[in-house]
Amino acid sequence: MADSADRPLSGRAAPAPEGSGIDRLLRVMARLRDPERGCPWDVEQTFRTIAPHTIEEAYEVADAIERDDMPALKEELGDLLFQVVFYAQMARERGAFDFDAVAAGEADKMIERHPHVFGNATVRTAGEQTESWEARKARERAEKAQAAGRRPGALDGVLGGLPALTRAVKLQKRAARVGFDWTEAADILDKIAEEAGELRAELAPPAPDRDRIEDELGDLLFALANLARRLEIDPEGALRRTNAKFERRFRQIEAWLAEDGRAAENETLEELERLWQRAKRAEAPGGS
Repeated sequence: MADSADRPLSGRAAPAPEGSGIDRLLRVMARLRDPERGCPWDVEQTFRTIAPHTIEEAYEVADAIERDDMPALKEELGDLLFQVVFYAQMARERGAFDFDAVAAGEADKMIERHPHVFGNATVRTAGEQTESWEARKARERAEKAQAAGRRPGALDGVLGGLPALTRAVKLQKRAARVGFDWTEAADILDKIAEEAGELRAELAPPAPDRDRIEDELGDLLFALANLARRLEIDPEGALRRTNAKFERRFRQIEAWLAEDGRAAENETLEELERLWQRAKRAEAPGGS
């Protein structure tokens, strides 16, 4: 849902429905969507208009986890849950399904996918469970492909709307399952060097080709994502960590300059680099 500043104010405040937990939240959502007594902003929303807010809320959950901020995580999980409740209410209005059907369907799916917990199957390690889980999902994808009248493929089910780095890793994992993979991390480092060289060649004068540059840059990013996969590091998480580090250090530079009555835009690159190195040393010996 949008921030309160994005939503119109209308009518006088009314008491929220009594109750607790999910039942109360469902009643709140139904009231917000009431055509006569609800909120105009909530009433106007559709599945498509809410989808971007859902993505934003998921990222806010990830941010709270990254900061290890439990109060913020509790709040952001509530916001994310509200997104699910919002979709369920709109579907209920269409007569398609309701929240209980969503929850029951998910419970059924989890029971089916965990026969070692709810049945007689035996799984000894988390690794075995991952293999069992992926095999079951692969069968489900194959059944869906056959029902649609097409041949199943290794890359089926990798959503196109995922963040590009995340999708790259998922595509690579799927290809690796059928043997299309690098043997060693060092081999991927060689590939990264090769892609960097090809990008450098495209940047050379006299007339760089923007399309070729974009292709080579994409190849380099794909190779970096592949290295992250091999090292079992989430590239999105790694980049978020570096983003936070950059922001923290740059804000420190600005603070030091402000103490002297200066501003970053008035300094030379050499001076900013000197302060950058100082910020690195201030954080930890040997900081990268």
